[in-house]
Amino acid sequence: MKSLTALPLIGLALTLAACGKDADGNNATAANSTASAVSAPAGSAWTDTVSKTAEGGFVIGNPQAAVKLIEYGALSCSHCAEFSEKSHDKLMSYVAKGTVSFEFRPFMLNSYDLPASLLARCSGPGPFFTIAHQMFEAQADFFAKAQSVSPAEQQSWQGLKENQLAAAIGKAYGFDSFVQQRGISTAQANACLADTAAIKELETMMQNGVKQFQITGTPTFIINGQKQDVNTWEAVEPLLIAAGA
Repeated sequence: MKSLTALPLIGLALTLAACGKDADGNNATAANSTASAVSAPAGSAWTDTVSKTAEGGFVIGNPQAAVKLIEYGALSCSHCAEFSEKSHDKLMSYVAKGTVSFEFRPFMLNSYDLPASLLARCSGPGPFFTIAHQMFEAQADFFAKAQSVSPAEQQSWQGLKENQLAAAIGKAYGFDSFVQQRGISTAQANACLADTAAIKELETMMQNGVKQFQITGTPTFIINGQKQDVNTWEAVEPLLIAAGA
């Protein structure tokens, strides 16, 4: 997917393939049988168990799950939005069972993704998956607002620092008001958009993904440490089952 604003990729010196690369194979490690459900600690549920990983992503579910699914995804990616829509209920049922954990690592394809990622992560791990899922649901609305930005306003963004660009796009595309309706105050949203350390963390996570897994597009899935050559829920689910979901 090309940038909606024709702006540079927020200073990341990486050449990226488009959202939704074509693929048709898989290399998941098969398990002998489907794993038995694992109970969450008393008074809790695995679907409420969310934490930040050492790599910088957010993971939901049993930390010791037999099947560990990682998605490198972009909030601007239409194929990622489709995966979110189609996978949500069934994937969360596997997470609730305790046999699958799901980690999302933001992978920025264009300038849209920086403010979206910063604000989705603004309140920490707890609400991240809910906000990200809702951002995918509202993707068409964000695209419409992006298309309505005037050439003059886009030109005014040239030369801005990354955090300044994130703030400008966050307001123009409506990301700031979106998260404010979900409990993130104006001051908190502004602080997250201006957070240069958070921006650096996103950049580093993205660069490490390229180095470790040769990520070239989104969504890209990793199951138990192995990169998969599939990018739809219909293709991912059988691999989860084969791995012991």
